[in-house]
Amino acid sequence: MNSKASEKELPQGPVILLGVLKDIHNLGILILKHALERGGFHVVNAGAMLSQAELIGAAIETGARAILISSSYGMAALDAEGFRGKCEEAGLKDVLLYIGGNLSVSRQNRKWEDIEDEFKALGFDRVYQQNVMPAQFIGDLKHDLGVAA
Repeated sequence: MNSKASEKELPQGPVILLGVLKDIHNLGILILKHALERGGFHVVNAGAMLSQAELIGAAIETGARAILISSSYGMAALDAEGFRGKCEEAGLKDVLLYIGGNLSVSRQNRKWEDIEDEFKALGFDRVYQQNVMPAQFIGDLKHDLGVAA
């Protein structure tokens, strides 16, 4: 992992793991990290260009209650295929999975609802467009985790 968070004293909030599967673009997770920390979460940035196994291993290591994946290059469906099943096989049956960003290279030719349905079918609990405001996903995350707003 690229984060030195494990060397710091842990904040009180739930652990949230951020990562990028097979994509080099990490701006999304940097924005998420700052917003989530301000929202009271303990955030671990696992980095970019990760395999599914690396991201799952980091979730186990940190005790993450949610995994947030950012994608910029439009191939997220290929990268995330089978991810929910691998999480469950690794004992992460209850981990929340969120994904957002530029999820599909063909997004201009597809309805957002179709893209969202595709990722929900892959096992993601929440799916966000690239222009989502941090307050929305932080509110959703607090609701889904049962954390006071």
